[in-house]
Amino acid sequence: MNNINSVQLEHFDEKFLHDLESFDLPQQQIQFSALPKEIINTTDGQYRIVITHQEQAVGFFLLHTTERVKDYSSNPNALLLTALTVDHKHQGMGFAKEGMLALPHFIRDFFPNYNEVVLVVNEKNIPAQHLYKKVGFIDTGIRKTGSIGEQILMSLLIN
Repeated sequence: MNNINSVQLEHFDEKFLHDLESFDLPQQQIQFSALPKEIINTTDGQYRIVITHQEQAVGFFLLHTTERVKDYSSNPNALLLTALTVDHKHQGMGFAKEGMLALPHFIRDFFPNYNEVVLVVNEKNIPAQHLYKKVGFIDTGIRKTGSIGEQILMSLLIN
């Protein structure tokens, strides 16, 4: 296991572009997420967040403050987390878990007006469900129908 202090969340910077463009995922994971190179261009209200280890990009996700959040939460101070990905060669090392454990602190620092993070995870994506539960997300009991089946709506309160 890696030293927790070596895993950080950072806003996207061009210095991470090469790492992010070389991310790879096994086929069975691609159905549940997206490679960073496919979503490197964002719109207003979408924030590219990089999970780093020793200055290297090992993971990536988006935080949304867009109208899309309203599809998942009635809380006007909620953020939507999408597209969490850890590069295949860095999987199984705890980077996703440590990155998600750092999320509340990151949000307090950079998104101080927000007090909740919501996400949907595919019912078939058991590893992701376990990860999110381990780091404090709760199953809201709400289900959404996604392009590849039922999605579980989860929430993490930031206090």
